Amino acid sequence: MKHPKTYHTKEIQIANGNIFIEGPIPPDKLANYEFHDGLVAFRQPEQQRKALLEIAGLPEGRVIIARYHDTVIGYVTFLYPDPLERWSKGNITELIELGAIEVAHEFRGFSIGKNLLNVSMMDDAMEDYIIITTEYYWHWDLKGSGLNVWEYRKVMEKMMSVGGLVWYATDDPEICSHPANCLMARIGNRIRAETVQQFDQIRFKNRFMY
Repeated sequence: MKHPKTYHTKEIQIANGNIFIEGPIPPDKLANYEFHDGLVAFRQPEQQRKALLEIAGLPEGRVIIARYHDTVIGYVTFLYPDPLERWSKGNITELIELGAIEVAHEFRGFSIGKNLLNVSMMDDAMEDYIIITTEYYWHWDLKGSGLNVWEYRKVMEKMMSVGGLVWYATDDPEICSHPANCLMARIGNRIRAETVQQFDQIRFKNRFMY
């Protein structure tokens, strides 16, 4: 499968300047930017920078960033699911995962997360994918946001809906381990019916639930 990537950008005006939402960013361009020291949800900033450079260099990998001057202050990634996860077991070449989305705490409140998803979906090539995201409450910034798990879940669902992702049922044990966890997905309008059926078979391993 080919993975064409068409660059798009959007500008957000804030009191102290402009934030640029842009991508997919190629690794050579991403390498020129600094990373905000508040991007620590998944890894330390320098480690996260290396991870994003690797993702940006993958054939299917997409990194869309939020940039303030020459500093990355937010990002969202898309890539094939981890080979150890059930979502890769069906070998569906059209299935990619929204692997991570993060915005530095200092820049929250400007709808950057929603705009990252909005710019991501501007590329017509996204209609050739089933895009999934697995939301686990232990990845959420409950302390920093002051929200409980259910309030945060509502925030995540509302944000993901901007990118066209909606809730899907599954019997995946890790997702089912807590009622706030969930699977969300967006099925592109050029996805074939048989591919959707393959996706349904991955969602439910226990056939009596399917």
